[in-house]
Amino acid sequence: MAVPTYDRFQLMHCPFCGAHDTKVIDSRLVAEGDQVRRRRECLACGERFTTFETAELVMPRLIKQDGSRQPFDEQKLRAGMQRALEKRPVSVERLEAAIAHIKHQLRATGEREIKSRVLGELVMAELQKLDEVAYIRFASVYRRFQDLNEFREEIERLSREPVKNE
Repeated sequence: MAVPTYDRFQLMHCPFCGAHDTKVIDSRLVAEGDQVRRRRECLACGERFTTFETAELVMPRLIKQDGSRQPFDEQKLRAGMQRALEKRPVSVERLEAAIAHIKHQLRATGEREIKSRVLGELVMAELQKLDEVAYIRFASVYRRFQDLNEFREEIERLSREPVKNE
């Protein structure tokens, strides 16, 4: 539901007194332009507080291998990638950039639902660019390597491929 706006007055509940009318005192772009920070003042009690506004972008739902569907979970994605990157020399900034790239690619499909396998392949592609050891760790679980030969084959395939750094 959209919040009605009257000039510089937005109807938003004050977190201190619960009044509906607050006045926007200041608005600034933050987070590289992805958020708007608004400083507000309650017209009833005079208290000031800050709100953050971001665009709500709908991520596609994931269709699991068993046919069940579940919402995209960024925390689950991050946790899986962090597990693969554990004790590897990859900065948090590079990990977050990879996650943002994956989310962008998912949104760019324009689909409301995608197979979880698509997400897995996107994760592997990003991990391969970040760290080959992390890629092998993730691939071994994701592709369910059964023995040492499967590891060896994947490592040999990696060594034959040219390095892809986007």
